[in-house]
Amino acid sequence: MIKRDDLLHPVISGNKWRKLKYNIEKVKENSYQGIISFGGSYSNHIHALAYACHLQQIRSLAIIRGEPEYADNFTLSQARAWGMELKFVDRKTYRLRHDKEFLNRVQAKYPKYFIVPEGGSNALALPGVGEIVSELDQQCQFDTLMTPVGSGGTLAGLVVADKNRHQLLGVAALKQSDYLQTEVNRLLPSGHQYYNKWKILSDYHCGGYGRFNRQHSEQILSFIKETDVPFEPVYSGKMILALMDLVEKNYFPPGHKIVLLHTGGLQGLGGLAQRKLIRADEWPSPPVPPAR
Repeated sequence: MIKRDDLLHPVISGNKWRKLKYNIEKVKENSYQGIISFGGSYSNHIHALAYACHLQQIRSLAIIRGEPEYADNFTLSQARAWGMELKFVDRKTYRLRHDKEFLNRVQAKYPKYFIVPEGGSNALALPGVGEIVSELDQQCQFDTLMTPVGSGGTLAGLVVADKNRHQLLGVAALKQSDYLQTEVNRLLPSGHQYYNKWKILSDYHCGGYGRFNRQHSEQILSFIKETDVPFEPVYSGKMILALMDLVEKNYFPPGHKIVLLHTGGLQGLGGLAQRKLIRADEWPSPPVPPAR
């Protein structure tokens, strides 16, 4: 079964919708003027946050890793059209995005803004993601839930909500699986050591974040054709590669029921095509945002 969270909203889809839900509520309830967050120049999170703030009439500011010329790319041009302010920084500065002193300086400059981490992964993200488990309880019976892992918030939210009832497999979209393990543990509440039916699979990143080759593409495209469900190769596509490999290796026992969590991110197809990393005629078209 595929849990189609990509269908939650035409723009704020998948785990981005889930993780932003209670962050947006906090901003509104506490009368913040806006939200500050972080991301790369083709970030799904930044794209979703820009539209969410546009809908709620909340100011938004993104600290972007990259050069100002990226402001007109597929992702950020839409974010700017929805009113998001962009500040571009070099890689050295961007590495400080979790540093307390750096964040204190940002907060001092924007005292009435709420800071949301990269990927939207904070404590407020967990209950939104956890609602996936409640929905699945009403929809089907399953043994394993698989999800892509980028910043750790989605897997952490699933772990908390599931309470050790199912096997949870996260598929790392980037090389630093030790970092992801640390991030998930950091997000889990006290007592999380008793939640031990989860793990991160670190062998399916295809060489690193955003990397994949022609063979990977053909495997994912074949799965898309078979299921008639759109995927992209950076996050959910790597989950597909993991599933196919695990099935081939008889990782799951006979009769095992698996749910794949489709975390959205289909807007990323536009940026991949723009950079000629995929052929647009082979892949699903990215969602078209509604008119302003």
